[in-house]
Amino acid sequence: MPPSLLSLLTPLVPEHTKVMGKEWADARRAANVARLAATLSTALAGRTDITFELGCGHGHWLAAYAAAHPGEFCVGIDLITHRVERSVRKQTLGKLDNVIFLKAEATEFLEALPPAVVLRKIFILYPDPWPKKKHHKHRFIQASSLDLLAQRAAAGARLHFRTDDADYFEWTRTLLAEHTAWNLKTETTWPFEQTTFFEERMTAKRDLEAERVP
Repeated sequence: MPPSLLSLLTPLVPEHTKVMGKEWADARRAANVARLAATLSTALAGRTDITFELGCGHGHWLAAYAAAHPGEFCVGIDLITHRVERSVRKQTLGKLDNVIFLKAEATEFLEALPPAVVLRKIFILYPDPWPKKKHHKHRFIQASSLDLLAQRAAAGARLHFRTDDADYFEWTRTLLAEHTAWNLKTETTWPFEQTTFFEERMTAKRDLEAERVP
């Protein structure tokens, strides 16, 4: 797994934040959230729910999913500019009017999401497993991140998680099983297959599915 994949979902403190200070970082975050809120208020006008991919990479998977599910409105985010640009090109070439791709950090996106819009489906494909034990705190799947997703998810919403890393799989399964807002399914059926740039480099597929408790 490339270390940068889904880096938007890790709680690392950037070096410039350490130098500039917390006040500067808070102001920058507030500006990012305001910018995203303005974008989303237009893009999601009149909508009540979305299908959401955290860390869309080059957009292969979500663009194909959107094409196959015209009745769903999809949003993919990533922090890497060239990945978002490639994703947008796929949306444009496919003439897809039910998907958008944005450069955004995950927690800022969730904060900026209009209150009337809920997450109906959530997909997290091959997030950085941070394999060293001392780095496990940087994994996106934590109790706190599951809290944030649950706050914006509709009752009955589905969270789909896929990794090639056995340890991260067990880590996520344990956290989902222990979380009161999510009901971990005993059987998982991945709802849509589409080989992606990153998946071609993986050695395994380990899937989990959880449902937002009403």
